[in-house]
Amino acid sequence: MEIQLTPDQEAFVRQAIESGRVHHPEEAVQQALLLWEDRERTRAEVLTAFDEAESDLASGNFSDYTEESLPGLGNELKREARGQLHTSAYR
Repeated sequence: MEIQLTPDQEAFVRQAIESGRVHHPEEAVQQALLLWEDRERTRAEVLTAFDEAESDLASGNFSDYTEESLPGLGNELKREARGQLHTSAYR
């Protein structure tokens, strides 16, 4: 496969090579593709989460919170997060 870069992209890659961040143009392209793959994976995860949330809303699977109950929700989420951090530290 042959890739054509714009002059600005070529200058960017040359600068990365000159600074020692990468050693070859192919390495720069590989790093760019890894970032792109990661971004696309994250995008797919977000879209899946939105689809699940919409499904939950449509099926009535949600909780209503009031100004009075929100502080309790915040404390509950903090406890859960701390528990997960504590659990993952021992894996």
